[in-house]
Amino acid sequence: MTTSKPTKIFFYIDVNNAFLSWTAVELLKAGYKTDIRTIPSIIAGDEELRHGIVLAKSPVAKELGIKTAEPIFQAKKKCPALKIYQIQWEIYTKYSKLLYKYYRTYTDKVLPYSIDECCLDMTGCIMAGETPESLAKTMSTYIKETWGFTVNIGIAPNRLLAKMASDFSKPDKIHTLFFNEIESKMWPLPIEELFMCGKKSQEKLHMLGIKTIGDLAKYDEKVLSKRLGKLGTMLYEYANGIDDEELCYDEWKPKGIGNSRTLPKDTNDINQLEKALLSLCEETTYRLRKEGMLANTVSVQLKTKEFVSTSHQGGLNSPTSSTKIIFQKAKELLHEMYHNEYIRLVGIRVENLKDTKEGQISIFDTGKDEELEKLDLVIDNLKDRFGTSAIKRGGEL
Repeated sequence: MTTSKPTKIFFYIDVNNAFLSWTAVELLKAGYKTDIRTIPSIIAGDEELRHGIVLAKSPVAKELGIKTAEPIFQAKKKCPALKIYQIQWEIYTKYSKLLYKYYRTYTDKVLPYSIDECCLDMTGCIMAGETPESLAKTMSTYIKETWGFTVNIGIAPNRLLAKMASDFSKPDKIHTLFFNEIESKMWPLPIEELFMCGKKSQEKLHMLGIKTIGDLAKYDEKVLSKRLGKLGTMLYEYANGIDDEELCYDEWKPKGIGNSRTLPKDTNDINQLEKALLSLCEETTYRLRKEGMLANTVSVQLKTKEFVSTSHQGGLNSPTSSTKIIFQKAKELLHEMYHNEYIRLVGIRVENLKDTKEGQISIFDTGKDEELEKLDLVIDNLKDRFGTSAIKRGGEL
């Protein structure tokens, strides 16, 4: 029997108008009555210190012709009522860290490109019953409801196409760009929109009669290489959706691993909540074992349809990565905290992690525990080969 690896899935997530959005959120939290995203406003340096250029602008300011990097005095000529807010790096850093911490509840392969955008390797992170699009929607909704700003998410089989997809129409959008969509979605775009195609390259390509990404994709690669060198070959490959660069992710050992899901509809059916919890436990413990870690503490989170959040945690008898043992504890916590409310979100998190090599074996461990470890190992191997949705435990069916 021939087998194949799971299809690669990447998310490229970009915060919409990050500096202005993050400033707006902080002002609203502080009691500011106006959302500066809805008025002519900009984020700028200190004009008196000769750093007076526009770094970010509201949609209203953009409609008035105000451009990023232009001097403040020019922006004021276009809109005398323009509101100016200074850079606040501590705020931007805070939200950036919150986002990256949230992304790592889904995958440990997070590659930042700037303070407000990054690429996530989500291969193997799509749970049974989910699609990449539905998971992206869950993440987008969580960010909006939790922090009050929006993101664009590009979904694709490699980093390049995910980046291109994230730059399609904005704000607050989710776009796919799979190989069978390149011709219809990417090729009609002007060459200026191709990732890594700078102004000098654009000028040279225009001289060759290349106006769109599709023109470039169909051009003679040897001619491009002769005219633009290695860059010509790279742009040709990018135009055809080819990006084989090996991505290097920072080594990062988590202090806790967890995940949450917004349910398809609000429910007060405890059986449905248990099924959702089992699915989350399955994913969380799979990642726990991949990290070579054992958990000492389990916590369960519930959010009601009125957006009231509660959580409950408890310790385990000994460090473990067993799906069955952690699920049993999580189910126990669920029953202790649940009072028949309608629930819209369920979450689980394991904490107080230890490296597997440091974990203490309980004197009460039995042959049954070894059987659970073997079962988890078999399931993990099947997921590695066929993807996380290829196999389910009985309680999920």
